Amino acid sequence: MNPDRPNGPQMDGWPTMPPPKKFEMHDGQVFLSPDVNRPDGVFHAQQSHRLNGAPIDPVGNPLLAGVGPGAWAARADITDKTHHGEVKIVPLRAAQDHGVASADNDPRGLPVFGADKERCGTVHDLWVDRAEMIFRFIEVKLTSTGASVMLPINFARIKDDGIYVHAIYSQQFSDVPKIKHPEEITLLEEEKIMAYYGAGLLYADPTRMEPLV
Repeated sequence: MNPDRPNGPQMDGWPTMPPPKKFEMHDGQVFLSPDVNRPDGVFHAQQSHRLNGAPIDPVGNPLLAGVGPGAWAARADITDKTHHGEVKIVPLRAAQDHGVASADNDPRGLPVFGADKERCGTVHDLWVDRAEMIFRFIEVKLTSTGASVMLPINFARIKDDGIYVHAIYSQQFSDVPKIKHPEEITLLEEEKIMAYYGAGLLYADPTRMEPLV
């Protein structure tokens, strides 16, 4: 609809757009797809120049700006659940019936290194997806502050002598988005943490933004 003519003709195209599909969740919540009222992710950026269609550059900390590979969606700030109603992703300390396969290296206690090969912390625990039976996150205890941050398992290279992370540098681990509960992670927290490491692939070092040739 033309906003300058609220009572004018409305162009829907053909066939017309179907009504949003309703998804009724086990806990009683109802989600619509598409949901025009769903909040969007927050981002901090500015156009690189004034021409229409100009690319945007991150403002402030580029790993937290929410743009490019660091963009994130405003998922629900609740934990994901298994079919039995249990919290889906938890640390091994809260899931005593899970563990590391005997044929694999147990990385707990190993050092963690950033892209600069500097040590930033130590593996404190592993977080397992109890529905899919796979590890989702590595909990890293930082050497500098003693705080714990989450490292998505797909951004980690597990070796005999430590965990190596290419996405970000050692000093950038301190700004990884934190979780509210020590043994739970919400869908929104997952989204923001993944976005932080994704942004690092492009913005962790200014040289990564330059063309290859």
